[in-house]
Amino acid sequence: MIQEIVGIFEKASKGFLQEQKAFILSGVSERSLCGELMKYLAKEISKTNFSKYHVDVEYNRNEGGKLKTIKNDKEVVIPITCDIIVHSRGENINQDNLIAIEMKKSSNSKAEKDKDRERLIALTKDSFDNIWSYDGKTFPEHVCRYQLGVYYEINLEKRLVEIEYYMKGEFQDYYIVKF
Repeated sequence: MIQEIVGIFEKASKGFLQEQKAFILSGVSERSLCGELMKYLAKEISKTNFSKYHVDVEYNRNEGGKLKTIKNDKEVVIPITCDIIVHSRGENINQDNLIAIEMKKSSNSKAEKDKDRERLIALTKDSFDNIWSYDGKTFPEHVCRYQLGVYYEINLEKRLVEIEYYMKGEFQDYYIVKF
């Protein structure tokens, strides 16, 4: 399953970088870039077994007036709004969360970049406190279990994207794509 999910992301990223080069280089905001990448992800997802999943930009499900949260490495509860997510919007309790993407431009501060990486580590954990209360009806208190976390850093000056993968709460891989 994870290879299929990585493949979906990589096809979407490739299409985005090839077809939207002028848009990317125009210096538009990260939100605008996320909106465009979202379209490519939705297109790729629609061709797979995950076609019922949704791709959303800056989404945070508000359940009963309570925003979804994560716990960081210091066990601090943090409200989250990820740049792009692929999820079932609560329709598939067995596997609600597939991909979490945090996008940054290389001009952002190291602190902001590290905060996004920390968020991806938390989002891809299987559980918090090694407790996963799965009864088939209830989601966990804190968001977790994303199959793939992607840190996506765009360097306009060098015309490249640095991509980092996170799985099961850990950094997994890193590569650079030129556009």
